[in-house]
Amino acid sequence: MKISRYFFLNISLFAFLFGASLQEVSAQTPQIAKNISESKEVSEEPEKKSSVSSKADTGLVSERLLNRVGIQTDQTISITLNDAIKKALENNNDIEIAKNDVRIAESTLRSLLGVYDLTFTYSPTYSRQSTTGAADSSITNRTATNSFTNDIGIGSPIKFGGGNYSTFFNTRRTSGNLTFNFLPNPTTGEVITIPILTTQYTANLGVNFTQPILRNRNIDQTRRQIKIQRKRISQTDADFRRQTILTISQVQSAYWDLVFALRDQQNKVANLNLAKENLRQVDARIEAGAAAPLERAEVATELANRESDVLVASQQVTINENRLKQLIIKDQTNPEWQNQLMPTDKPVFSNDDINLDLALKDAIENRPELSRLKLEKEVNKIDISFFKNQALPQVDFVSSFSLQSLSNSRNADSFPPYFTGGYGQAVQNLFRSDAPNYSVGLTISFPLRNKTAKADLATARIESERIEAQTRSQEQTIVVEVRNAVQAVETAKQRVFSARRARENAEIQLEGERQLLAAGRSTTFLLFQRENALTTARNSEIRAETDLNKAYSDLQRATSTTFRANGIEIESPMEDK
Repeated sequence: MKISRYFFLNISLFAFLFGASLQEVSAQTPQIAKNISESKEVSEEPEKKSSVSSKADTGLVSERLLNRVGIQTDQTISITLNDAIKKALENNNDIEIAKNDVRIAESTLRSLLGVYDLTFTYSPTYSRQSTTGAADSSITNRTATNSFTNDIGIGSPIKFGGGNYSTFFNTRRTSGNLTFNFLPNPTTGEVITIPILTTQYTANLGVNFTQPILRNRNIDQTRRQIKIQRKRISQTDADFRRQTILTISQVQSAYWDLVFALRDQQNKVANLNLAKENLRQVDARIEAGAAAPLERAEVATELANRESDVLVASQQVTINENRLKQLIIKDQTNPEWQNQLMPTDKPVFSNDDINLDLALKDAIENRPELSRLKLEKEVNKIDISFFKNQALPQVDFVSSFSLQSLSNSRNADSFPPYFTGGYGQAVQNLFRSDAPNYSVGLTISFPLRNKTAKADLATARIESERIEAQTRSQEQTIVVEVRNAVQAVETAKQRVFSARRARENAEIQLEGERQLLAAGRSTTFLLFQRENALTTARNSEIRAETDLNKAYSDLQRATSTTFRANGIEIESPMEDK
């Protein structure tokens, strides 16, 4: 080891003397290509500016290395992981989209249920009928009549049984030449018909009812859509839960990546400050004549490399910070985009073993993807039931019951007393027992081959087989994810132990190298290697710790225990009533 190091010093001294002689020779060599030398001077100008040649640059890291575009470093927001998750639940746009999908599905169900709302109808009508060209204006020839009708109805489909009903109350006022048929003449037996100038009032009160007996009794198109929409609401709720779990997992991952990026930046800055201190010591030795000027170039080169490392680390801080902000900030105009986020949580380490069987059980029971497929299977059962029903013939029971009445404004000896009066008399006459009307019957219809219903039923049964295959495939995918997530946690734990040992040994090696350098038995080159190795070991340790916490987060996502682990409760959508 001694021989190799002294050999390295001799080689360095030889290179220094050889370089000085080359400079003397180059100073005497005339310029052959002036344009090339000029371009070289221009290209080297930035290097002269950034070179650590002044003693002012040997202090702490300059602000230009830590400045980030669009970030005010003096405005820092301290944030915990729970705060980040809370902000994401309140502001994340993907969660908002999934939440609105649930609300839209609920509104669609309310729209479908509106079919069973009572429908009120009112139809007033005025009409005039007359015949022109009548020369005689006597009562017997006047034919003009005026009528005013009020039709009122209330009806609605019936939710249970698939029937429908409608009630009606109609009144009519007719004035003009009206023809009345009176009792037959007792002598001749002829019906007496007399046109009379009067006003007649009629009223009609009744109800119509239709009830399917086979097709559309247990289920019809409306009830099918309502049942399916209830399942769609539950599916959108499952999608909302899946998106929320995914977003929380992304927030956790982004948070720990930002923690690593900041720690990595700190380690790179500390390593850079070590190089600056080495440069200060070399300058002091050069001024004292104890070191060759070539040693300064070696340190300056390492210093420039470490400055580059700090710049790259600062860029990674920006990338990971923006990634976290995208998840927790609602819009691009929020002033928090200009603030610096400072995570306060430290990586958590737990040496508890994970039970694979319990993890698989949680995943199968809780994963929203399986819940969605289960609901899709229920939708398919609704379709099969509906198409089976549509294959039946349509047999409807049809019935009607009504009361009719009549009154006249003109009093005549031949009219019964209850027949004379206005609207009020007509309404009273409705409830006389001598004027009921009713009808009952059946309406039967069916297609001769019913190809449509049979084809739809066959399609629904094929869809059932497809859903079963999808469920098996999804279960296998979930099992693979859980197994990989459990393995990732165990691997990350072992990485933490290995990284800690590597960091501890790197610290011992660096301390030993410093002692060797102080005793003159080492070089700055070897010292730089030890310093860089320690920085790498520190970064590997914090990376292993943050990866372990990310592995925990991914395991929560894979087993769908994110809500339980983070104390989050999700409200269910409107209940299935």
